[in-house]
Amino acid sequence: MAEKTKYYVLKEKAVPEVLLKVVEAKRLLDSGKVASIQEATEITGISRSSFYKYQDDIFQFHENAKGTTITMIIQMDDEPGLLAAVLKCVADYKANILTIHQSIPVNGVASLTLSVEVLPQTEDISQMIEEIEGKDGVHYLKILARE
Repeated sequence: MAEKTKYYVLKEKAVPEVLLKVVEAKRLLDSGKVASIQEATEITGISRSSFYKYQDDIFQFHENAKGTTITMIIQMDDEPGLLAAVLKCVADYKANILTIHQSIPVNGVASLTLSVEVLPQTEDISQMIEEIEGKDGVHYLKILARE
């Protein structure tokens, strides 16, 4: 069984400098102030390998996540009712499903790309993610983007 991913909230002073620089490089790229990862890493003073190593694992925390869109990929078994259970979980937390794409299963495993909007009435999104990850048949969940 795959190890469950844990999420932490840290004060900035507890975060290693390289991770803060990865966040800054991502901000530069998202803002359009730089045209390439090479340029962003040069400005922030980190190696491209550090950027690639941590880019999917560090996001700046926003006190108010309402109104944001979270895109995630979920690898899961091709079992009747599992997709419905994942979607029900999103609905139970009062998040709005924007897009759903499930790949054709290969060897009994499918990839689901899901974008959800965090609404003012949406409950704790990190708890929702933990609940989805904990479902039997879900191999892993990875957040691809948060806008």
